[in-house]
Amino acid sequence: MSTLISFLSEASIILGIVAFVGLMMQKKPMTKVFEGTIKTIVGFLIFNLGGSTITTVLKSFNTLFQTAFHINGVVAMSEAAVALAKDNYGTVVSVTFIVAFVSNLLFARFTKFKNIVFLTSIQYMFGAMLALVIKSHGYSDAVAIVLGGVTVGFASAFLPELCQPFVRKITGSNEMAIGHFSMCAYALSGCIGKLFKKHEAETTEDLKLPGWLSFFKDFTLGMTVIMLVLYYVSAFVAGEAVTQELAGSTNWLIWPFIQALTFTAGMNVLMYGVRMFLAEITAAFISISEKVIPNARPALDCPTLFPYAPTAVMLGFLSAYIASLIAAFGMARFNAPVVFIPAANVCFFLGGTAGVFGNSTGGWRGAIAGSFVTGLLLSLLPLVMYPVLAGVGVAQSAFPAVDYNVTSIILHNILNVVDMVVH
Repeated sequence: MSTLISFLSEASIILGIVAFVGLMMQKKPMTKVFEGTIKTIVGFLIFNLGGSTITTVLKSFNTLFQTAFHINGVVAMSEAAVALAKDNYGTVVSVTFIVAFVSNLLFARFTKFKNIVFLTSIQYMFGAMLALVIKSHGYSDAVAIVLGGVTVGFASAFLPELCQPFVRKITGSNEMAIGHFSMCAYALSGCIGKLFKKHEAETTEDLKLPGWLSFFKDFTLGMTVIMLVLYYVSAFVAGEAVTQELAGSTNWLIWPFIQALTFTAGMNVLMYGVRMFLAEITAAFISISEKVIPNARPALDCPTLFPYAPTAVMLGFLSAYIASLIAAFGMARFNAPVVFIPAANVCFFLGGTAGVFGNSTGGWRGAIAGSFVTGLLLSLLPLVMYPVLAGVGVAQSAFPAVDYNVTSIILHNILNVVDMVVH
């Protein structure tokens, strides 16, 4: 079982198999089959390397920022919440994940929702949260596994449909979908962007900036400057001793500079990987779907959209992070049971994606507004489910992804009604 779970958790291998089978179905020469399979796997691994680099840099920034500005609370990160859940519910969480993956394939095959999520680690975390919610109502492991897994499988097939009209607009194609579980927020961001429809042509990528700000038109330079400002402000406020402890053997004044540039390097690596594997996997997937799951689409990770509007990603990240900070201070001000500290990496990926969606319908205004609302949701929605998760031992973190929380709130209320009827 552990071997199967480990195998299915390696999205690069699964996508490589899909590419191999698809190219074989196209009767491509073996050299082309080999080339396409390797490019898919390597491209996805490059994509992951970029993502890991970004995440590592932003985690260090989280620590620096919180120390500098004396923000105390719980950092909402799904990885940490899953780690806590596995301590008491390891088997339930793991098996729920397998049921979710299989259910996704079945829903794609037998319903009109033809999206298949391949980034199975996010299904794993989604299943973990739902399993915990079900267990909080006193149900058996078997019920938690089946109900949680089937719910995640359905969500995997259905939720990308909410985003698909915007994905078509962004990419100019209907051959891929987004399968990252804040799809309710992304679709909402696209709808918020429509409020600025008359400014749709004023896209983030064509911003008219004063001469001294013209470097922001270059994504690499613009992102570097933003990260340099964020890092150095936090470092100076935190002070030399705190920053030096994080910097290790690197000088405390040099470390922020290296971190900021490493972040931008990670972004460029990520986007290179996207371009490398996306073309291969899309063509191969179409060949398979024609034979096995007609009209199916691969639902891929949110950064696959970053190359289409990289400046929107930058604005979206900043807007979502500011919104999350406002929400955190609001929780502290009104004595919430817990204060959720915004995780910069979560705000970057989810807020950045929301920025791309908002930009597609409302230009730069839509990007800022849509991602701001997303930032609020990332902080406030986990507050609703905190008492439930704390009751089953997950009190030191939370699941920030919007779809996790929206689905959990719905499921929790349904189970409350069932409990009332049964008892």
